[in-house]
Amino acid sequence: MDGLGIAEMQTALRSGEVTAVQLTTSALTRAHQATIDFKAFSTLSKNALIDAAKSDQRLRENLGRPLEGIPVGVKDLIDTSGVETVYGSEAYIGNVPTQDADVVRVLREQGAVVIGKTTTHEFAWGVTTSSCKFGNTLNPIDPTRIPGGSSGGAAVAIACGAVAAGLGTDTGGSVRIPAALCGVVGFKPTFGKLPTEGIFALAPSLDHPGILGAAVADVAILAEAFGIRQARPTQQGNQRIGVVNYIRPVPLDQHVSLAFNEALLTLDRAFELTKLNAEDLFEGVFAAFAGIVLAEGGMVHFERSSQATISSKYGQETYDRLERAKVVVLADYINWQQTRRDFRTRLEATLANLDFLILPTTPCVAPLVGQAEVTVGPWTGSVREALMTYTAPFNMAGYPAISLPLPVHSGAIPCGLQIIGRPGLDVALLAVAQRIETIFKNGK
Repeated sequence: MDGLGIAEMQTALRSGEVTAVQLTTSALTRAHQATIDFKAFSTLSKNALIDAAKSDQRLRENLGRPLEGIPVGVKDLIDTSGVETVYGSEAYIGNVPTQDADVVRVLREQGAVVIGKTTTHEFAWGVTTSSCKFGNTLNPIDPTRIPGGSSGGAAVAIACGAVAAGLGTDTGGSVRIPAALCGVVGFKPTFGKLPTEGIFALAPSLDHPGILGAAVADVAILAEAFGIRQARPTQQGNQRIGVVNYIRPVPLDQHVSLAFNEALLTLDRAFELTKLNAEDLFEGVFAAFAGIVLAEGGMVHFERSSQATISSKYGQETYDRLERAKVVVLADYINWQQTRRDFRTRLEATLANLDFLILPTTPCVAPLVGQAEVTVGPWTGSVREALMTYTAPFNMAGYPAISLPLPVHSGAIPCGLQIIGRPGLDVALLAVAQRIETIFKNGK
């Protein structure tokens, strides 16, 4: 039963071909191996098989719920009752929440079985899912490379087949970036669509709970649990899609450029594509995003933790960022928020005559573990700026976004196609993503 999508698992469970205990046992075995090999999970649930047995009982009694017996992973930033949740930090070792975050409660109420907590960058404040304390999470396609982050463990767990889907969070690309770098699907719904209660905040005005999956269908089934109902993928070719090739100052590397341009040739046969001159659209957005994260992240941690705890228990990277947060002034925050409002206005105008935008999820493939900077053509900058420049703007706007794998040649490192929809039109975004995924698989 290895490698099944959620829909196939549901069919097999209802027919009695497989039990929830069997699915969960297999998931735990694969999760354990993925943790040994790539550090995919921070902890596995001791109650998973108990929960699976309860699902089997409900299925025998014809009381199965929509996600009955389906194994899922949950990012270690999200509270899970009875399962240690350390938020990727030494400061929270031994923390066992007494109740589920709202997003976990919804999945459990629909019958999903939480098998464990997938690894995260400390407090989700980073894009590498590396940790001096717990060890680095590694890319399963090439273990010399990072998986992306901060929801890196979830992408690795899915790429390894431990689960078909799971929960992550996305403040500036933290679902979509690891999805792109590990060859899976990552979905960030419209801001506010999924509840954040019980999730450790990074920057509250930018934080989005998100869903990762092996395929768009797996993501869509989990999304349905939150009221994002599935729609039949449209077969009409009149959808208007704007194409963004480049967001200054980070150009596309050769690998991503080739894959993206080949994908455009394929999609041009199915959609009305319009190449956009987006030079001014994203002006100043990444800098404002970085400032808002610094300011709001500082407020979260200075309220929650003492200086002594921050100094002794936080990782050096987080500590250094909080030191920088101390000198942020309100006037700067006001200006960053105005930049955000101006960007939303420009983005709304750009989409006025379009249904969707498409662009690469990241401008480069996964950097090497420990790599501090990325060089693409004449540009050199931090790994963080390289990986987030193409994703963070849509957290600033709160627009729904999804990353799915771009077709690449056999043995090539994965990269992603990002699709952006209008706020609130999450169902339409998932539908067009499923259509594009099918086109990519069929090659036409």
